[in-house]
Amino acid sequence: MPPLEPPAPPPTPPPADSGRRIGIAAAIWAASIFLSRIIGLVREAVIGRILGGGSAADVYWTAFVVPDFLNYLLAGGALSIVFIPIFGGYLARDDEEGAWQAFSVIANALVLALGLITIGLWFALPWLVPVVAPGFDAKEAADLVALSRIILPAQIFHLVGGLLSAALQARDRHALPALAPLLYTGSIVVAGLLLGPSLGAWAFAWGVLAGSIVGPFGLPLIGCLRMGMRWTPVLRWNDDLEAYLWRSLPIMFGWSIVVVDDWILRREGSLLGPGAISTLQYAKTLMKVPMGVFGLATGVAAFPTLTRLLHQGHRDEAYRTLAGATRRMLVLAFAAQVGVTVAGTEIATVVYGPKLPASQHQAIGTALGVMSLGLWAWAAQTVVARGFYAMGNTWLPTIVGTVLVVVAYPVYVLGRIHGGTTGLAAASATAITTYVVVLMVLLRRQFPGVKDHYGGFFARTVPAVALGIAVGWVLSPWLPDLPAFEGSEHLGVYLIAVERAAALATTGLAVYVGTTLLLGVHEVHEVGRMLARRLFRGRGVP
Repeated sequence: MPPLEPPAPPPTPPPADSGRRIGIAAAIWAASIFLSRIIGLVREAVIGRILGGGSAADVYWTAFVVPDFLNYLLAGGALSIVFIPIFGGYLARDDEEGAWQAFSVIANALVLALGLITIGLWFALPWLVPVVAPGFDAKEAADLVALSRIILPAQIFHLVGGLLSAALQARDRHALPALAPLLYTGSIVVAGLLLGPSLGAWAFAWGVLAGSIVGPFGLPLIGCLRMGMRWTPVLRWNDDLEAYLWRSLPIMFGWSIVVVDDWILRREGSLLGPGAISTLQYAKTLMKVPMGVFGLATGVAAFPTLTRLLHQGHRDEAYRTLAGATRRMLVLAFAAQVGVTVAGTEIATVVYGPKLPASQHQAIGTALGVMSLGLWAWAAQTVVARGFYAMGNTWLPTIVGTVLVVVAYPVYVLGRIHGGTTGLAAASATAITTYVVVLMVLLRRQFPGVKDHYGGFFARTVPAVALGIAVGWVLSPWLPDLPAFEGSEHLGVYLIAVERAAALATTGLAVYVGTTLLLGVHEVHEVGRMLARRLFRGRGVP
């Protein structure tokens, strides 16, 4: 076996101002996304305890497919990626009036298009259900139409709110955009707690609509009004709208695996019978906690700085900044991957509670463990893809993702046929891993001669991850068995689940960290110093 390449020296640090901007923004977004994911777990726990893990929960989760498609069709999930360079370009030229004119032209065109498409989809839903969930019976299909019609208008507020948030982020004002998801998710939780016992899934659907108004739309609107927003009723074709549409087209009409993975899991899951969609959804939601806290926070925070460096002509520095941020983020993502893989069943038991049978807790834990083999890639894609977006290239990531959907879809089908929910989880992990590896290779080619040090990093961290997971699995049979929920006494089950999860995760993480240190992964030291500064700020930590 050839020796590993020597440890990579720390990359050249970005300019002090750029590093400070990313650090502040990353802290804001990491805190927001962490809290959002925690509230999201509370939401999942409430949904699990009220709707359970059967048909009612399956219908509720599937009700998001058509609304999410509408959001995706108008590039709602990529508004900041596409709009920040346009809005920020005017600000860089001190043209405040031009920036808000660009906002008005783009926002008005999108609201008009979104309103018309929303009306069309509202009426077309009965004909779309057999495509979205071919395994649903007549009652489930009728409920799916009703719930989807409640959730569908929420996309108008998400889309307009996304533009408002992008305008704030272009000025490096991240607080209100970062708080918006907390208010959105909190609204769903409150609606479920107050109305769930009587209205069931309908309570959560109304919470989605109300939350989209007060959170993603309301908070950024307040921030923009304070910033002197000038939204005028103008509707015309100009260079800004053309640039926005051109950069958004691949996202609008591409079918990237990043988004389509959810749709495929729900469609194929509907063919496995009641509970399969919920099992996959609950597993992926648990995986999204570390994915968002580490990956999304880094990507959102770094994007304005990457865009600024590229506009200033500092291409090499931009790529070094992105690669360094990616490696440090992956140190944490790999650690989370070890924890959720070895303790998946225990985590599911604590979060989702007695409404779900023990067999479904086990199924969620297994799906989570398998799906989390791709956790690093889910986290990394939120950062790596922004390297292309910062250069104004939205086409290549979407083309790659779309081609991968075509190639990978038979793998999902085979996974469902031969492995059920576990097979679908494995197909999901395989697809996202392939996508990110290809993106990393293609992005490196955009910066010839600039070292990203990925080779040595992965050669050292992947064995550490595998060893941490293996030790956790070996330890599991030696711990007290996890009992099923019986009667009304649940505290004992929770305590045993927590003890098992703590023992498995702590052991796996200790092995992972120790192995990375032995193998010379210097990013572990960097992350440790960063965390120490955050935790002990003002106590003399350098």
